[in-house]
Amino acid sequence: MPAPRGLLLLFWDYDTQWGAARSRSGHGPADWGPLEFEGADRVLELLAQRNLRACFAVVGAAARPGPRPWADSRQIRRIHEAGHEIASHSFRHDWLPGLTRAALTRTLCESRDALESCIGARVTTFVPPYNQPFDYPARGAFSVSERLRGNRERADIPALCRLLAACGYRACRIAYDPLMRRIRARLTGRAVEQPGRVEEIAGVRCVRLNTPGGFGTPSLTMLDRVAREGGIAVVYGHPHSIRRWETTQHERLLAPLLDHAAALRDAGRLDVALPRELHELVPAVSQV
Repeated sequence: MPAPRGLLLLFWDYDTQWGAARSRSGHGPADWGPLEFEGADRVLELLAQRNLRACFAVVGAAARPGPRPWADSRQIRRIHEAGHEIASHSFRHDWLPGLTRAALTRTLCESRDALESCIGARVTTFVPPYNQPFDYPARGAFSVSERLRGNRERADIPALCRLLAACGYRACRIAYDPLMRRIRARLTGRAVEQPGRVEEIAGVRCVRLNTPGGFGTPSLTMLDRVAREGGIAVVYGHPHSIRRWETTQHERLLAPLLDHAAALRDAGRLDVALPRELHELVPAVSQV
């Protein structure tokens, strides 16, 4: 019987100064927006050297005419022309739990429209800024912060997916942590992630983050697991962080991870795919 073939989905969250200006770090607006563009150029080089593809989740406002550090429509087109997927990351890096349903619908549609006008192709994948909402009661995941600080019309993950489907999206990266898993992690002192699967929620194909962000040991371990057992590794970073030595998104960790992914691919143990391909590649295993 042939060994299972794993799947890697590699995301880059392309925030520009919109993300920096709306930082939720507690330290107020940040100034790393200019680093997004030089970081993206370097990421494109590293991917091209290994013939790897990725999904770049772009704030829609960055695709409109305007100066750096807020926008660069030409770079976004270059990313698309290099064969990578352009996904929506909301219009201005919005915190989705803080929006009314009308405002949420508006940012989903405006972002998609701006990106499609920029690249001349359909945009069918969405990546929520800050990886929120986390709330997904059907899977035992509850977010106290969203319930306390979010808008009273806030959308949980299923409600977000219903709006995504209405706006023409077909895929989404989601993040949630079931309460029982969190309790087990606290009791044992270790949080063990599993190879991912596709969840179909309100007609949208969703993949859950199963790495902590960045390219360190947890992401390498997940690559090896899916190559050995099958399933999906969902890995992400930010172009503006690849020169920040103190983070796990630095190039010193990124390059070895890309080398490892390419080696597993060349050995026939791993496919590197784009979210827009999930409908054709992977059957959904659950539906809400």
